[in-house]
Amino acid sequence: MKKIIFYFFVTTSLLFSDNAKNVSKVDEQEIQRVKLAQESAKKEQIAKYNLELKEIESKITKKDSVWMKNYASYLTSLDVRESLEKIKERMDYLQKKRAKNLTEMDELNALSSREKILTSQIEKLKKKDSSPFSNLLTPPNIDEIAPIKNPFDIFAGISLIKVLDKGFNDYSLKKEELDQLIALLREEVRIYKEIESINEDAFYKEQANLKIKQLERFESALDTMNVTIDVYQKRLDIIRININKDVEAQILKLAKIGVIVLVVFVIFFLLKLIIKKYITDNERFYMANKIITFINFTLIILILFFSYIENVSYLVTILGFASAGIAIAMKDWFMSILGWLVIVFGGSIHVGDRIRVDMDGMQYVGDVMDISLLRMTILEDITLTAVMTNRRAGRIIFVPNNYVFTRMIANYTHSSLKTVWDGVYITITFDSNHKKAMHIAKEITKKFSKGYTDITRKQLNKLRNNYSLKNTNVEPRIFSFIEPNGITIDAWYLTNAYGTLTLRSVISTEIVDAFLAEDDITIAYPTQMLHMEESAKRKPPFATNKEVV
Repeated sequence: MKKIIFYFFVTTSLLFSDNAKNVSKVDEQEIQRVKLAQESAKKEQIAKYNLELKEIESKITKKDSVWMKNYASYLTSLDVRESLEKIKERMDYLQKKRAKNLTEMDELNALSSREKILTSQIEKLKKKDSSPFSNLLTPPNIDEIAPIKNPFDIFAGISLIKVLDKGFNDYSLKKEELDQLIALLREEVRIYKEIESINEDAFYKEQANLKIKQLERFESALDTMNVTIDVYQKRLDIIRININKDVEAQILKLAKIGVIVLVVFVIFFLLKLIIKKYITDNERFYMANKIITFINFTLIILILFFSYIENVSYLVTILGFASAGIAIAMKDWFMSILGWLVIVFGGSIHVGDRIRVDMDGMQYVGDVMDISLLRMTILEDITLTAVMTNRRAGRIIFVPNNYVFTRMIANYTHSSLKTVWDGVYITITFDSNHKKAMHIAKEITKKFSKGYTDITRKQLNKLRNNYSLKNTNVEPRIFSFIEPNGITIDAWYLTNAYGTLTLRSVISTEIVDAFLAEDDITIAYPTQMLHMEESAKRKPPFATNKEVV
């Protein structure tokens, strides 16, 4: 019985062991399949993560970020410095070594050359290894803001606000770019950690550490930038408020000055209306109008000067330093202004006077239309000068006022004297009755110039108060001169300065008609006498009456 039970247990154990072996083989195969499935899933997941990393790197590259360029320069500077340290250590070892072979000497020379190259590179990148984003984190420099003291500074203040706003906007764009870059880097770090959790490869762990360090750098820069941009914005707000206050103050001041200037204009305009009403003489009205206009603009200039110059001594100092250069550069202008003072206050020339100006070999006779601060304006009239010399009239002549010092200027109508002496001459033959011709010429000139003679007599009496007059004879004067072709009768008479040609033409024709009517007066003119005489026939020398055979 015991044997039967023993055999039964032995048989049962053998059967059970066989079943266990079969079951263990099935479990191992299943485990192997699971492991392979897990490995395949890991590879697929890693491939997916790598694809995401490539997409992120592509986004970073496409942005062409200045932050990444600065960081790359920073890494380059670290690599260069590390390489330089190794080169120096190797060079120190080779230099300390006493016995050097040829290979070591060549190596030492090569290391020396590389040291110079790397040193120069470090000089260029010396700011990158300590602070990679220093130039990006530094906001635009704000210089000291000058106060706005005049209307021209208003445009400068507005322009400065625009420049500062542009700088702030550029700085804000850099911050936005850094925010986007940090978001991408954080995504990269997350992916690397996911890969590291499913794959213990050292490469991914190293890459994850590098990205974490890089992210820390950029996050530190972002923290600095957040603080800086807040401070910078508050400073800009203060500057903008100050500039706006100064602009408003200047606009208000300009409005007040505008009101004052307008009041001054109105006052002087009323003064012009008053003098126009009560002054009937055109010359006096013109001078009064000019004086009022000059005082008006002078007063306005003084108002502007005293409104925008805080210290009058500054103006005196500026004018003192600038006077020498201004006097040289604007010599003609200053001389013209001085000439204007001489003309206006000296009273030598007035508007309406007929004057003659000699300029560059030419003579211009005309009436003064205007006397401004720098020049006189003359309307050229038809005069004897225009007829005999220029053969042209009607031009507007601009004469600088400084010509009163350097050129010949003759006034035909100075002060109250409005007449001038003019004359005509005519030649008669030697056998003419010259005394009768002189009497006829005198009677004709007296007849046509009598009115001007009486006017001149009164005008000369007025001039005696200001000038010493010796010869005040105003009657026509007749002279006779012996000329090659006969006796010239020269008749001088007084006429209106503005109508000399008209009276000259009338008197000339009257004298010619009177002389032609007399039998004993003959008008002479250049003549030639042609004497024709028949020449006597002359015999040729050695001629005979005999015929030569």
